Amino acid sequence: MISKDTLFAISLFPYLGFLWFLTRSGQMPRLALIGFYALLVFVAVTIPAGIYAKVVYNEQLANIDWLHGGAEIFLTFSNILVVLGFRQALVQQREASGK
Repeated sequence: MISKDTLFAISLFPYLGFLWFLTRSGQMPRLALIGFYALLVFVAVTIPAGIYAKVVYNEQLANIDWLHGGAEIFLTFSNILVVLGFRQALVQQREASGK
């Protein structure tokens, strides 16, 4: 049976492929693309935070509110950038079409 940690690590490769294709397509709104890349910052912060929670508190990251909330800030920031990027693209498209 594959552990959830192994599955998490393996899932990084398809996401990197997703980012590669998005970047090469040239059709993704820049701010949204930055948001998708910022998700990697969330991953990079979550892994050591999870290790810290396990070593120091002998708990999962989700059970240490201050640490979990601190890591989740990066996910929220990433999501905001994606939404703002697509919103900006929609506004620009509407302006270009004259509506």
